[in-house]
Amino acid sequence: MSFLKCSRLALSGVPSTRCPQVHAIGSDGAVLVRRKLRRAEVIGFFTDLPGCVVGMEACASAHHWARELIALGHEVRLMPPAYVKPYVKRGKTDAADAEAICEAVVRPTMRFVAVKSVEQQAVLMVHKSRDLMVRQRTMLINALRGHLAEYGIVTGIGVGGVTAMLKALHDQQEGLPAHARSALHGLAAQMRALASKIDRLEAQILAWHRADETSRRLATIPGIGPITASAISAAVPDASLFRPGRQFAAWLGLTPRANSSGGKERLGGITKQGDGYLRRRLVVGATAVMRMTRKNADRQPWMAQLLERKPAKIATVALANKTARIAWAVMSRKEVYAAQAA
Repeated sequence: MSFLKCSRLALSGVPSTRCPQVHAIGSDGAVLVRRKLRRAEVIGFFTDLPGCVVGMEACASAHHWARELIALGHEVRLMPPAYVKPYVKRGKTDAADAEAICEAVVRPTMRFVAVKSVEQQAVLMVHKSRDLMVRQRTMLINALRGHLAEYGIVTGIGVGGVTAMLKALHDQQEGLPAHARSALHGLAAQMRALASKIDRLEAQILAWHRADETSRRLATIPGIGPITASAISAAVPDASLFRPGRQFAAWLGLTPRANSSGGKERLGGITKQGDGYLRRRLVVGATAVMRMTRKNADRQPWMAQLLERKPAKIATVALANKTARIAWAVMSRKEVYAAQAA
């Protein structure tokens, strides 16, 4: 057995807490290695190997291990787990998964995931942290609104309603029981602290957006602001992995779910697969564009015509789909968005 003849190698289980499984195949198809490694043994094992193709499932810490193995001179290919699953022969074991990865990594039609840099992962972490804090702030606002309503203090919704709610709490706190005042002021203080943290994270996102060329180009598209542009730029290191723009929209889950057979085409709702954060940002941006279209149809003639035929929500998702395809064109061609002449 010689490691020098290893042409492709699969690594299964590295992102999780279990021991990773190695499955190596030579250029003649013979199995060279099939064994488990301890986490501390992974780097040493690959250091002793010459450069070869390493297949891994793109999940959890896969990008970190991919960068480590690339630094050792290996060619790392990350694949979505859903695309590897059909190659598992039978059962669910680490060894079977590693063998399936080794088989899938050389398929000519396999789609791979671009390895993200440390900076891109850091920016996405800021986005996810902000998204979590926004949800927590919404929970606090709803809790405050519900508790105050129990004492007859009701205010409007929206940003203005939150300001009025805090003012009403301050003005009418003498009429509330001591325990209620303590609980409500604790929620209000936590909400203010979260708002301050969200502002700081948004400032970091804006600073990164201004320094990134791709993010600035994406922000020229209607419906895409600095937050959405920076998220797309960090999440898609290489737009050339998607051949047409429809593949990019399908990756975001914005294309109809197909259930066609026997020459009959049946399309349902959108698949909602892929990155839900990016999909939600694009739909929110499309909602803003739709609102402006209703005020002035000349800005978006295509959207105005679609609103005449379809309900508003369906038209909004369709615009988000179109925006995703435009974003792919902007990234792949390295150009700014130019609106089509009427």
